[in-house]
This record gives sequence, structure tokens and C-alpha cells, in this order.
Amino acid sequence: MSVRYPPPAARQVEAALDYLAAQSPDAARGLRERLPAVTTLLEAHPSLGHGTGVGHIRRFPLGTQPYSVDSSIDRDAILVHRIRHAFRRPLS
Repeated sequence: MSVRYPPPAARQVEAALDYLAAQSPDAARGLRERLPAVTTLLEAHPSLGHGTGVGHIRRFPLGTQPYSVDSSIDRDAILVHRIRHAFRRPLS
């Protein structure tokens, strides 16, 4: 099963990478290296993570980075809804 980053999620990834590049190039490099590994994990194990209580969205922490990926399983792909910093206020 493939993983898709719809435009809003892709923009969040780019915004996080841009922010980190300005603050800490090493952290940006780490996130850039970790995301493809997480994508590969999600392709192999679409149910990774834990339920968020919002629909069928699951959250998977990136481990070495203070970010997590929110995703759901669609008919033909895994959709990444957002990438979220661990210290960001919860969505209401």
C-alpha cells in the first residue's frame, strides 16, 4: 500500500523542514532522513501508531524527532493528514 502526502500535509512537512533548517540544520537533516523511513514503515504496517479519537486517524511518533505523523487508511493508500510537533497545542 502506498503512502500519500496530500498538499496540506506536504506543506506542513516543508514548513517544518524550513523552520528547522533555520534553527538547527542537524535537526532538519534528521527529520529529512526520518520521514522516508516512517513512510516505508507505514507502507509495510498501515496500522502503526495509536488512535487519536478523531475518526480513523492514527498517530505515529517519529522517535528521534519531537514530531508525529497522523495518518489514516484509505481504499488504495495511506493518507498522511499532518505532521505535528509534540509541543504544539492540541487541535480543538
